[in-house]
Parts: sequence; structure tokens; C-alpha cells
Amino acid sequence: MKPNITRPGHEKTRKGITLSQETLVRESSLNDSGLPLLLQPEVVGLSLVQWARSNVGLIKERLARNGAVLFRGFSVPEVAEFEEFMTVVAGDLLDYSYRSTPRTKVSGKIYTSTEYPADQTIPLHNEMSFTRQWPMVLGFFCVEPSPAGGETPIADSRKVFARIASEIRDRFSQKNVRYVRNYGDGLDLSWQNVFQTENSAEVEDFCRKSGIEFEWKGDERLRTSQLCQAVAIHPHTREQVWFNQAHLFHESSLEPHVREALLIAAGDEPPRTAYYGDGSPIDESDLDQVRAAYASETVTFSWQAGDVLLVDNMLVAHGRRPYRGPRRIMVGMGELYSA
Repeated sequence: MKPNITRPGHEKTRKGITLSQETLVRESSLNDSGLPLLLQPEVVGLSLVQWARSNVGLIKERLARNGAVLFRGFSVPEVAEFEEFMTVVAGDLLDYSYRSTPRTKVSGKIYTSTEYPADQTIPLHNEMSFTRQWPMVLGFFCVEPSPAGGETPIADSRKVFARIASEIRDRFSQKNVRYVRNYGDGLDLSWQNVFQTENSAEVEDFCRKSGIEFEWKGDERLRTSQLCQAVAIHPHTREQVWFNQAHLFHESSLEPHVREALLIAAGDEPPRTAYYGDGSPIDESDLDQVRAAYASETVTFSWQAGDVLLVDNMLVAHGRRPYRGPRRIMVGMGELYSA
């Protein structure tokens, strides 16, 4: 039902009119998969922050059901409003610590999206799934969409799990994943950037608290190793999800010529890689099947200025398509969860 908006010349009747929550926003889907759920206002200029304050329960219910919600057409004039919206939905936001990709803080606890070269694809992944704690909620705010490409593809982690052959799932579930990172060769982020400190003692303290094994090889060279989950159970929906970044950390994710050059430059071990939890190598054919499962479940939509995409980080993986021209997507993270 359309809201009963007063016609010009009848302003006095407005005092008695109220718009119900049902008439303010309509739900639909961008595609047959239902991912993401699309919410659009029926009233021009409706503030996303103000509407969210009265509908936090509805937003969280839809997020748990669909995994991702796209808010389109709401009033989100600045990054500050996006940060306020994220705080309304997810509470105190998180700093981007123990980094795996380059980003820049924009305002408060809002960051740029991953600053990889525009011509590169970022494979689908769940944020921080290479650790034992991660944000449950991610928010993306489109300040400026790219004129060509730059989409943020997403995929349902429940469906990805179901698509992977049971023998591969079982193997990963039993062994888990060990992530190994080597810092100091100048081929990846420095440990100072990753841990956001110049103090090696603070790095060691973080590693001990996080269950990360570490070894110094000189003043600037550091090797870390951490055993993490391959499959996880969502704490609220109790559904099993594929939740690791073995396919992204493993050197097989690189183009052959890049991989060869990197291994030559790095020596015995690349800057980052992934093994099974017991240290045995992961079969590349298994990872190819994992990538195929992501590809089969991928959903893509084009950004529009002012779009806000809210993602349950355990239920939905995300990535990035190559693009040309300017592109400004801001990111906020909330609700830290420890396995």
C-alpha cells in the first residue's frame, strides 16, 4: 500500500498522518537466488540511520535468513552516516588489525575497501576466516561506483559448503587449515603493517594471545603459523558453512608466471601459503573444486551511489571484480566473534 502523502494545498491534514513501517520500505530481490535481499524506501529522502534505529530486529532477522541485505535509495549523505548506521546495527565497530590486505582508515573505524590494483580480481572469501576470531557483520558503502566493473560478487557460504564434494569437506574438517606467513622480503605486507605496531614485543604478545606460533629470523624477518578452522557452525543459525581462506592463501591462487617469479624471489617459502593442519600439503585439485563451488554460487550486481550492503560474514563470502576509472567503496566491521 502506498503511503498517504498530503497533496499541496492541504498541509493542515499532515498532522494526523502516520506512516507504518510496512509502508516505508519494500522488500524484493535482485535475482532468483534471493541474494542479496533488496530493501528500498517508499518515501523519498528516508534516512537509513533513522529507519534502522526502529528496525534493528527486522534487519538482523533478514540478515540471518538471507545472509546479505542491500539498502538502495535511502539517504546516506556521508561516510559519517554510514558509520552511524553500522553502529546502530552492529554496536561498537572494529579496528582493522592483524591485516592481510592494504587498506586506509577513512574516518573513525571506517576503512577503504582492499587497495589492490584495479586490474586484479579479489577471489571470494569470508573476512578474517584465516584467523580464530572475525567480524560477524560487514558493511559496504558505495560512495562512487566505477564506470566499468568493480562489482562486489557474493556467494552463500552454506551453498558453497553443500557444493563441495563430501570427501573434500571431510578431509578439511578433520585436518583444518594451517596458515603460514613470512614477513620481511618486501613481497607482501610488512609485519609492522599487519600488526599495526613497530614494537616486536607487542607482536609476540598478540601472537601468544591469538594462538599464533612465531619465529624471528633476524630483526625484520618473521615467520608465523596458525591452525584455524576449515568449516564452521554459525552461532545463531547453527548451519554449517565453508569458512577458510586456503584457496586464497595457497600459492595455486596465483597466475603461473607470477607464482614462479614469487617462489624464486622468496626462496624456500612464499610470503603466505596454506597447508592442512598437520603440515601436509593441500592438493591443488581439491582447491580447484573449492574455487568451482564459489564460482557456481556467485551472485553479482552493479553498485549505485549511496548503496549500503550489509553482510553476515559467516553466511556470505565476498570478492571484487576488476574495474576501470575511480571507485570508492567504504567498509565497516562489527560484532567480533571468537571460535
